[in-house]
Amino acid sequence: MDNATPHEPNASDEVSGDRRRISRKGLLKAAIVASAAPLLAGGGVALARDAAPSGGGALLAPTPQCDDGDDTTPPQMEGPYFKPNSPRRTSLVTPGTPGVPLTVSGYVFGRACRPIPGALLDFWQADTNGSYDMAQYGFRGHQFTGADGSFSLTTIVPGLYPGRTRHIHVKAQAPGGRILTTQLYFPGEPRNNTDALFDPELLMNVRSVGNGRQGTFDFVLDVAQTPGPTDPPTDPPGSTWTPGTSYSAGDRVTYGGVAYRCRQAHRSLTGWEPPNVPALWERG
Repeated sequence: MDNATPHEPNASDEVSGDRRRISRKGLLKAAIVASAAPLLAGGGVALARDAAPSGGGALLAPTPQCDDGDDTTPPQMEGPYFKPNSPRRTSLVTPGTPGVPLTVSGYVFGRACRPIPGALLDFWQADTNGSYDMAQYGFRGHQFTGADGSFSLTTIVPGLYPGRTRHIHVKAQAPGGRILTTQLYFPGEPRNNTDALFDPELLMNVRSVGNGRQGTFDFVLDVAQTPGPTDPPTDPPGSTWTPGTSYSAGDRVTYGGVAYRCRQAHRSLTGWEPPNVPALWERG
């Protein structure tokens, strides 16, 4: 089921029966909203991959680590402009696309702070004039995280339209998991203070680079990531689908006793089993 309601903080978000710690990420984001001052050099909104509970923590490569006590990424409403069946692509622009260039990158984690490979991310946004393309698939596209849980999106800074601050919509789904529908926001936007949907927990880190901008954000999905009987899991009996195989459109496989046809050429990964990725496989 899709999470489609705005995130409304309440007392349980801040205090639970065991007096849960407020994470460093939450404190930094709250400070940004409370102050009109720009971010300090070297500072910014803490990411889920920040390793240390105190300043100065370095990222651990190649597998990032979660920071202290982050909650799952809060949901937000879908809004009226979502369209299913977006094309699979990591870039929403062409060389002549007007607007300020923007890249957004990051990781998708589960609750155990482990990256989620093969997670589906479906992005959509307004163009530089604040308009959504409902006739075609302009500024719409989906992608899957890599083996290290990473993603990267090439787009532009979305324009403004009445009643909203700048934002990017996204649906995130771990293989076989529930869909998280949410929105990403830009720090320092005047309309952040008047937009009723704005949530500081969804602020990206954004910096200017040349004539464009670079944003970073890490999603934390409500996935327990408890180990199964084997790690990695074995394929179900009778399956011809295998990870690490290059499939072409039209190829047929079986998985769990069910037949599937490949919809898009790709190289399979654990987590991309046919029932988990309808963008790549259809039954029949």
